[in-house]
Amino acid sequence: MPPPKDVVKIAIQMVGAIPQLIELQQTKPLASVLKDVCDAWSLPNAEHYALQYADGRQTYITESNRGEIKNGSILRLTTSPDQEAERLYNGIRSNNVDVKTDSLKKLASLSQDVTFAQEFINRNGLKLIFCIVEEGNDSGEILAHTLKAFMELMEHDFVSWETLSAAFIKKIVSYVNMNAMDASVQQLSLSILENMVPSSRLLFDLVKKEVTVDRLLTHLQVTNAQLQLKAMALLIALLLAATDSERRDMMEYLREKNIRQFIHKNIIHSPEPLGDEMAHYLYVLQSVSLNLYDRRMRTSMDPYSQNNSNPAEDLRRAPPGLLALDNMLYFSRHTPNAYSRFVLENSSREDKHECPFARSSIQLTLILCEILHIGEPCSETAQAFYPMFFGQDHFFEELFCICIQLVNKTWKEMRATQEDFDKVLQVVREQITRTLSLKPTSLELFKTRVNALNYSEILKLRQTERLHQEETLAVPVLELRERLKPELLELIRQQRLLRLCEGTLFRKISSRRRQDKLWYCRLSPNHKVLHYGDVEEGVQSPPIESLTEKIPVADMKALLVGKECPHTKEKSSGKQNKDVLELAFSIVYDVEEYCLNFVAPTRYEFCLWTDGLNVLLGKEMTSERMQTDLDVLLSMELKLRLLDIENISIPDTPPPVPKPPSNLNFCYDFSHAEQ
Repeated sequence: MPPPKDVVKIAIQMVGAIPQLIELQQTKPLASVLKDVCDAWSLPNAEHYALQYADGRQTYITESNRGEIKNGSILRLTTSPDQEAERLYNGIRSNNVDVKTDSLKKLASLSQDVTFAQEFINRNGLKLIFCIVEEGNDSGEILAHTLKAFMELMEHDFVSWETLSAAFIKKIVSYVNMNAMDASVQQLSLSILENMVPSSRLLFDLVKKEVTVDRLLTHLQVTNAQLQLKAMALLIALLLAATDSERRDMMEYLREKNIRQFIHKNIIHSPEPLGDEMAHYLYVLQSVSLNLYDRRMRTSMDPYSQNNSNPAEDLRRAPPGLLALDNMLYFSRHTPNAYSRFVLENSSREDKHECPFARSSIQLTLILCEILHIGEPCSETAQAFYPMFFGQDHFFEELFCICIQLVNKTWKEMRATQEDFDKVLQVVREQITRTLSLKPTSLELFKTRVNALNYSEILKLRQTERLHQEETLAVPVLELRERLKPELLELIRQQRLLRLCEGTLFRKISSRRRQDKLWYCRLSPNHKVLHYGDVEEGVQSPPIESLTEKIPVADMKALLVGKECPHTKEKSSGKQNKDVLELAFSIVYDVEEYCLNFVAPTRYEFCLWTDGLNVLLGKEMTSERMQTDLDVLLSMELKLRLLDIENISIPDTPPPVPKPPSNLNFCYDFSHAEQ
């Protein structure tokens, strides 16, 4: 008989004692449970003790979270949160440096727990931390532990960032602005300021005034990757919190300081691999920079401001608005030879074969705005940026100059007339998107590749794709596809499970900011248990033994995605970030239907994980990636199978089976022999 669902079998440890194996009744008050445990070990004052998980984050067990205890959990009897908070509070006030250091170190660790954090804050513990920082008598290890503890305590949102004193903020700013300062202290100080910036306009103004862009650029040029990352995080936080005019001024100043070239040389092309967090910040910096064109893109020309009515009529459409006019002007001024060649070439053609410069420029500007997502809000999770963006000032304008010449080149190759205008621009869009998908590292490389992808190459690619599609639509081929599908689907299932066994690094995301806390999840090699746990920055593939939290696959009940997930419903704001919704999924497990919530780092990882979890649940894989992989595998397998009949047309119906011959009477009848 299985135990009742309100009873869980657990082990309780204590240093120097034999562990207790008990059946925990979830309906029994926690105080009574503690009394029984303490009595078994002959410990007085049960109210001075508490239970916490022995592994992982070692969270304290309370009446509110006790429902999360699962069968087989290992707990530990330890000092209660209020007693521990009191002990550490007194230890921090000690005149003994070793006691003070150890107390602050333990505080930084325990403050991750919400129950302990509440107890410490209730004792006015934050005031103690403020005093350590404001008095400025401590440095090095003590100061680093103090700032770490402060960050963890503030993470629980018990106290508003706006309540921080001016003296405290000035000290934090001074740590960032000092040249001779411990790197760990500067990293923590930058993180604190990053959290302050989006909290209120007052704090944003204060940080922007006290921490100059020049100072952040100095931190970006250090060899310490973590310090570089935190400096970039604060710079991005300032850009996102700024008004449009402030953002424009900041980006102009960054341009004057050649930040793009520095990023291109020292971060993108650094010997060290680019981390996910830095990739996200570079994506945001690219997005913020390109979105500066949004205002001009949405501003249409006033047709009454000039007498030339036709161009004005064309430019009344917004987008691309006046941005198209800006691009035409840039092209004519900065590449006058190319501009003259464009105009002269077309002036010597017949009218119907003339490529219209203004109309082409307007449509091309619109295409580039769509491809580069100008005017769209920044994603909270995206990491895709164009390396060549950081290698060139006036990237958008220079890209336009290359592509408008491509329009003229493609127009000539297609021998187009005015009626072919839309067709030409469709080919140009395809040329640009296919080339951008190769992620060229410079505009020169982009120019070389996009010009090599001429109209005849586009036709060849289209022809290949069309022939492939026609081949795969023949009735016998379709039947062969259906016969191959089960085997290939099983191959995809095995690949998905192998990917889950390798595991993935996930980030914890709150509504307030993109957090730098990481956790890792992976499937056991026997496909029976999901292991997960928190990890530190820089850990790529932690051993499965270090992931202390577990979910048996047998306990998994369902997979939720997108808006169905509890962590997307919990958001207080009505505006839900589209990217987070597209990457969110949750596992419902155990009889109590707990949820383990995920936000995948990319859409690719989302597809792999949701497919793999569906396989574990015995359900069909449903992601778009599964269909893509299946199509690729089917295509490869079909080509291999059909090699022997290449250039032979396959009939839609099988040839008729011939009639049996008239002398088909030579078969021996075994039935007579059996008689």
